[in-house]
Amino acid sequence: MTREDEQARRLATIPGIGVINATALLAAIGDGSAFAKGRDLAAWLGLTPRQHSTGGKTKLLGISKRGNGYLRKQLIHGARAAMPHLAAKPNQLGTWLQAMLARAHPNVVVVALAAKLARIAWAVLRHEKDFDRQAPAAA
Repeated sequence: MTREDEQARRLATIPGIGVINATALLAAIGDGSAFAKGRDLAAWLGLTPRQHSTGGKTKLLGISKRGNGYLRKQLIHGARAAMPHLAAKPNQLGTWLQAMLARAHPNVVVVALAAKLARIAWAVLRHEKDFDRQAPAAA
């Protein structure tokens, strides 16, 4: 499938996203035009913190778990598999991961990486460019 589809091939250039994740992303979001920015995609997948506010006080809880559960699970599995390799690299994504691992539990970092991978995937689809590991990691 990825050999025939240019978008799937581009998505597969992202670490943690292989053939299964690429085709699942394409089936769920198409070209990503339904989302104004990458954060909207991450929120739609339920990879962002749930918020509870009352009396002017805001409390962030665990992930919201909204949206496509299968795709969320696949992105988390891909992030968990890619995390050790990415953290060892001296690029911006590796530096970000090392900083996150220094201050948060590894499971929290895996979900944060999955959200970042979703944002990167959105950027790859919208800008029609392969992922560059040396480029800024923010999408």
